[in-house]
Amino acid sequence: QVQLVESGGGLAQAGGSLRLSCEASGSVLSTGGMGWYREAPGRQRELVAFIPSRGTTTYGDFVKGRFTISRDNAKNTVYLQMNSLKPEDTAVYYCNANIREVGSARYTGYWGQGTQVTVSS
Repeated sequence: QVQLVESGGGLAQAGGSLRLSCEASGSVLSTGGMGWYREAPGRQRELVAFIPSRGTTTYGDFVKGRFTISRDNAKNTVYLQMNSLKPEDTAVYYCNANIREVGSARYTGYWGQGTQVTVSS
């Protein structure tokens, strides 16, 4: 079985930085695309950033160059470096990863439990 464990959330001041990490653990054979989504109260879950196994990354329009997604395949981990944080970045951030498990011929999407990011003005 596969689980995603997120860390790095917390409280930051406007203009500050946080670095989120998400590690896939369990019977991981390989990882495909991985991404970060966020959900604020009363808001739809939205894409923050996505990084495929190869190719270019994708960012939500609101990022405006402030966030950077990266990955460490050896650790089955995806990161989100968030700089120049704004109060409107406050949300629960969820990790999503497409994972091929041992014994499976296909990739399956998994979600982390989410980590709270709060940015004060």
